[in-house]
Amino acid sequence: MSRIYLIAGLGADTRVYNNINLNDEYEVITVDWVEPNLNDTLVTYAQMLIYQYNIKPKSVLIGNSLGGIIAVEIAKFIPVEKVILISSIKTSDEAPWYFKLFRALPVYKLIPGKAFNSMGFMIKPLFGHMSREDAWLFSDMLKKSSPAFMKWAMYAILHWKNEIVPPNLYHITGDKDLVFDYKRIKAATIVKGGTHIMIFDKAKEINKLLKGILKK
Repeated sequence: MSRIYLIAGLGADTRVYNNINLNDEYEVITVDWVEPNLNDTLVTYAQMLIYQYNIKPKSVLIGNSLGGIIAVEIAKFIPVEKVILISSIKTSDEAPWYFKLFRALPVYKLIPGKAFNSMGFMIKPLFGHMSREDAWLFSDMLKKSSPAFMKWAMYAILHWKNEIVPPNLYHITGDKDLVFDYKRIKAATIVKGGTHIMIFDKAKEINKLLKGILKK
């Protein structure tokens, strides 16, 4: 039985996939964030996850947001069957303009670690409209995230450099995503009205797209 690995985004856990239904023919494995070493990059962190979760060739990787970037880095080491990105980017050229700004002015470094867990009210508007249940889940995931991991990940994402697109990569993004502008993203399936958190409120459409991709 082939494996599907689900990788969440920054400030989230694999509960972001609660509304996603996958084929029974796959063994689904959720990838939880592990604490990085201080000097880890996204490349070395991906290698750590390969070892930790025994990710093997012919697996399927599905990554949401930061999880998509990690999936790309894993696929550069392991010849996986498919890489599926949701609300993410696959190369540093697709990164938004404000990445350059925050590299020059790294204000996030001044924020105390634990403060990241209570910044939902600032981040939530960027993610799009959520139902009451989804908003609660979003806040709960953020509160339970590791402050050390979040601070490390922000630096690692801003300094990520990649020009390689792994083979068999499929990209799904929304035209209302305020985190990653779909106009900067190449060769992607665009979900009309999809926000950065469309994995919640557009789950029916995402499920249909995923089933089509998995059949290929």
